Amino acid sequence: MKKVLVVEDEAAIREFIVINLKRSGYETLEAGDGQEAVRIYDSTEDIDVVLLDIMMPIMTGTEACKELRKRSSTVGIIMLTAKTEEMDKVNGLLSGADDYVTKPFSPSELIARVDSVYRRVSMMQGVKPNQDTISLGEFSLDTRSRFLFRNGQPIELTQVEYQILEYLFRNANQSVNRTDILHHVWGEGYIGEEKIVDVNIRRLRMKVEENPSTPKHLMTIWGIGYKWVE
Repeated sequence: MKKVLVVEDEAAIREFIVINLKRSGYETLEAGDGQEAVRIYDSTEDIDVVLLDIMMPIMTGTEACKELRKRSSTVGIIMLTAKTEEMDKVNGLLSGADDYVTKPFSPSELIARVDSVYRRVSMMQGVKPNQDTISLGEFSLDTRSRFLFRNGQPIELTQVEYQILEYLFRNANQSVNRTDILHHVWGEGYIGEEKIVDVNIRRLRMKVEENPSTPKHLMTIWGIGYKWVE
């Protein structure tokens, strides 16, 4: 059964989320803070998606996100925030989250976001091993392990980072539209904002570029999108 861990310190909001997830066919687990969330994750098998409130006592959602990403590059993570400041969203994504939802949100919006992340997680879990390696200069992308290698040294990627990079690798030296990346990775029915692509590109640059502020490979094509340059 599809399994979601709901991490929210406000009991009423947590109950609201759990009720709607159960109505949509999800099995749920609950935690009231980030520390408890990490403990539950460590002791529970097959958690597909984690909903993380950002502002929580003991351990914040951003801190918990970092801990969960250390444990898994494939679990889906969605940040929940009552704030509208851009840095809350950006920091959550840079910590390894796949998406974010700003409170207050409707049940339909929440379920749509969870469904989207769950589909991506399921797709990645269902990828069968193969020997397909995409090599571009000093980089090679192993589609079996979903690792990026630079001169033979592995660089671990999250599921979103992998899907973005694979798309760019398969279209190397060509400009790729930001909207095309969004549709390819998050699906054509995604109802969020395109800037989620930009934040993940920024996160990728921190992993692949010697100087992320002056990239040589993951280039921005102004007015269009991005391009991987060998």
